[in-house]
Amino acid sequence: MGKKTLLKLKEVLKIQTNEDLSHFIGQIAHETGDFNSDTENLNYSAKGLITTFKKYFPTLDSTKDYANQPQKIANRVYANRMGNSDENSGDGFNYRGRGALQLTGKANYKLFSDYVGEDCVKSPGLVSTKYFFESAKFFFDNNKLWNLTKTVNDASIITVSKRVNGGTNGLQDRISKTKDFYRLLQ
Repeated sequence: MGKKTLLKLKEVLKIQTNEDLSHFIGQIAHETGDFNSDTENLNYSAKGLITTFKKYFPTLDSTKDYANQPQKIANRVYANRMGNSDENSGDGFNYRGRGALQLTGKANYKLFSDYVGEDCVKSPGLVSTKYFFESAKFFFDNNKLWNLTKTVNDASIITVSKRVNGGTNGLQDRISKTKDFYRLLQ
């Protein structure tokens, strides 16, 4: 993504500073595999399920009806949380991660619908298409992340990464991408 495109995105989304934009786009670049994914990939092998979702798949035997079945996996791991109903409702798959920062869960889709003024609960695919970047802006706004993006250094990137990801998954890539975008914007 070039400087001109970044500055246009900054204008359209009303992002205030280059520091803010660097954090925003650095996190998105990591989460989307350099803008190659707009929807959560839940196609996990049995080993992947145990590694990624150990709470829901503690043993190899517990994965046998789920491995490499994204719809079933989503319905199980996202059941009865984030505003979703039980596993049989299909909410987990319907409201799986979409958009630039993987907006997830029916409750978040409802909040986002209010934010953009369009029913993304009824049409969840809008989050990954029409509102790809807006869903990430919503996440930053809703979670008050802009207060953490005033400087671009390792400490601030770590703090933002923990808020975006819940941990430090891919931290070195997040640091590198954020700093690269910041240099590009100078």
